[in-house]
Amino acid sequence: MNTKLNKLTCLLAFFSVSLFACTKTEKPVENQSPENEWVSIWDGETLEGWKAAENPDAFSVEDGKIVVNGTRGHLYYQGPVADANFNDFEFKAEVYTLPDANSGIFFHTQYQEEGWPQQGYEAQVNATYDPDPRKTGSLYSVNDVMNNAPHPDEEWFTYHIIVIDKNITFKINDETVMEFTEPDDREGTVKLSSGTFALQAHDPDSKVYYRNIRVKNLN
Repeated sequence: MNTKLNKLTCLLAFFSVSLFACTKTEKPVENQSPENEWVSIWDGETLEGWKAAENPDAFSVEDGKIVVNGTRGHLYYQGPVADANFNDFEFKAEVYTLPDANSGIFFHTQYQEEGWPQQGYEAQVNATYDPDPRKTGSLYSVNDVMNNAPHPDEEWFTYHIIVIDKNITFKINDETVMEFTEPDDREGTVKLSSGTFALQAHDPDSKVYYRNIRVKNLN
């Protein structure tokens, strides 16, 4: 009788442990989908997943950063994350400008062989490039930060771009510097839709570094 009771007790204990283990294993883990995570879109070593237009020589990799320096050209993200087609998102990159440098980060844009990108908006990068008074944090020619840049040259800063529905927010080092709500009747191609990102080479005298480029897909 005791032997049977012991066997029954052991069997019940085994099933209890197994059930608990299965329950723990099958419990969903929150915030594990790509839509809720920051994902790197640059590997830090090569330009794989990116495609340069017009002037590929303006883009190179040096010591863990993308070097942007040369006549006009644009480096478009063409990698696998979200199939390079973002709608609502958060984007972050660390940026370093040398004196008198001009660059930009395009979003909701599409690859084109030459010229300034015709689709999407540009987040301006400019601390001391005097020919253009639009400074870093400007939604270029739409809602501009004029005259005083929110960062100095020769220091790394974090550029944070947020797009949700019709709302665009730019933050520099966690400080909000630009907010814009796009009107429903906005015409043309410089507007929100969906698309990829592009880094701008502006001119041979402008030199800008980018690193730690990442995105959070909010769709």
